Amino acid sequence: MSNQDQFRQVIEEGYTFQGPSFVLGGAMLGEETLTGALVRIPLGTLNRHGLIAGATGTGKTKTLQIIAEQLSKEGVPSLLMDIKGDLSGIAIASGGHPKIDERHAAIGIPFEASGSPVELLTLSEEPGARLRATVVEFGPVLFSKMLNLNDTQSGIVAVTFQYAEENKLPLLDLKDFRKILQWITGEGKEEIEADYGRISTASTGAIMRRIVELETQGAKEFFGETSFDVDDLTRLDELGRGMVSILRLTDVQDRPKLFSTFMLQLLAEVYATFPEEGDLDRPKLVIFIDEAHLVFEEATDALLDQLESIIKLIRSKGVGLFFVTQNPADIPSDILGQLGLKIQHALRAFTAKDRKAIKLASENYPLTDFYDVDTVLTELGTGEALVTVLDRKGRPTPLARTMLRAPESRMDILTNSEIKDIVQRSPLVRKYNQEIDRESAYEILEKKMEAAAKAEHKAEMEEQKAKARKTSTRSRSKEKSIFEQVMSNTTTRQIGRTVAREFTRGLLGVLGIKTRR
Repeated sequence: MSNQDQFRQVIEEGYTFQGPSFVLGGAMLGEETLTGALVRIPLGTLNRHGLIAGATGTGKTKTLQIIAEQLSKEGVPSLLMDIKGDLSGIAIASGGHPKIDERHAAIGIPFEASGSPVELLTLSEEPGARLRATVVEFGPVLFSKMLNLNDTQSGIVAVTFQYAEENKLPLLDLKDFRKILQWITGEGKEEIEADYGRISTASTGAIMRRIVELETQGAKEFFGETSFDVDDLTRLDELGRGMVSILRLTDVQDRPKLFSTFMLQLLAEVYATFPEEGDLDRPKLVIFIDEAHLVFEEATDALLDQLESIIKLIRSKGVGLFFVTQNPADIPSDILGQLGLKIQHALRAFTAKDRKAIKLASENYPLTDFYDVDTVLTELGTGEALVTVLDRKGRPTPLARTMLRAPESRMDILTNSEIKDIVQRSPLVRKYNQEIDRESAYEILEKKMEAAAKAEHKAEMEEQKAKARKTSTRSRSKEKSIFEQVMSNTTTRQIGRTVAREFTRGLLGVLGIKTRR
C-alpha cells in the first residue's frame, strides 16, 4: 500500500464518527489535497472546547465563520466575539467566486451559498441589543476577583453585599455599590461596626479607586438593568437553525478590562443558569472568543483560577468554548490543556523566539508519521490548517493538514443599512435597549442621607435656639440679681432708714408738730 493510500485510510478511519458531524475540509498530504478524504468535526465533542490559532492573515476568522455557520445549519446556536468587525457578513449569502468553486472541487464537496440567522449584540454604542448585568449577579467573590482585591478588601465587599441584602438595598449598578461604601464609612458607620466590626477607610478608598478604574473602561454602561438573560443565546429560528449572536466589540479593543469582566460574568452566568446535561449529541451553545489574549492579559491570578474552574465544569452544561488567538502560547497552559479540538493555521518564524514558539506549538499535537509538524506549521497557506479533534471516546484523531472549505456566507462587513435592518427586526433590541433606573441602593441611601442631613440641621438649629434662650434668661437674671443685691445690702438699708427719718422730721416740723428726741 502506498504512503498516500495509507494516509487516506488513516483519515477515513479517524474522521468517521457515529452521530452528527459536519465537514471542515479535505485532508492534504504535502501540497496535494486528496479529494474525498474529508476531515469532519463531530458535534458531540464540541463541549470539550477548542483552539483556533495562527498568525495574522492566515484565515482564523474565516475558520470561525465556517464553524459557526455549519453549527447553525445543525441547529446549534453560537456566540461570536467580533473584535475586528468582520464577522457580520455571516448574515448574507456569499456571492460565490471561481476560486471557491476550485477549492471545493479539490475537497470533493459542493459549494452552497447561504446566510445564517444573526442577532447583533453590543456592550457599548455599537448598533445591537445591549448586554448588561447587575452587580448583585456577580456576587461578592467574583466581584472581588474582578477588582483584584486583597483579603481585607474582599471582606469589606462581602459585608457590603450582606448589608445590602439584609436591608433590601438592590445592588444594580456601580453607583449603588459606591453609595453603600460611602454609607458604611459615614452615616451608617456605627450601625455597620456594631454588626460587622470596624471598617477601614483606607481599604474602602482602595476599592473605590478600583471601581473608578473599571468605570473609565466603560463598565458604568455595562452594570445595570435590564440584565441580559443567557437563555436568549440558545434560540433557534423558524427553520430550526441555530441563532448566531454576534457581539460587536470593535470599539472596546482598548478596554480589555471591560471585555474580560464581561466574559467572566457571562461564563459564570451560563454555568449557574444552564442545567446539567452530560454528553449530548450536539452542544446547546458554542462560544467563540476572538482575540482571546485580551481576556488573559488583564486577568489576575485569581481570575484565571476562576476561568479555569468554569472551563472545566461548563462542558457538563452542554456548552463549548473556542479560543481564537495568534499563538497557542497566548492561552495559559492549564486552560490550553482543556481544549480538545485544535485548528492550527500557519505560524511565522522571523526570530529565534518565533522558532522556539513554533517548536512548543508543535508539541501540542498528536505524533504523526506523515508530517514534520515544525516545518508544516511554517508552510501552511491561507485557508489551510493542521487539525485534530476528539472522538466520542475522548481520543484525539490523527493530525491532518486540511484544506478548509470556504464560508457559505459573505466574507466582508455588512453595510450600515444592512446592519440597521437586522437591528430593526431584532426582538432582543426591543427587550434590552430600554434604559431602566429604578429605585435601588443609591436612591434609597441618598434619601436616608438627605433625611439625616435635614435632621442634623434641624437639631443644630434647635440647639442654637436653646442656647439663645438660655443666654437671654441668664442676662435678665443677672440684671435682677444686681438690683436685689444693692437693695439687700446692710449699709444701703441703714442709709435708707436715716434718710427716711430725717425727711419725716422735716415734714412734721413744717406742720408744727413737735417730735420726740
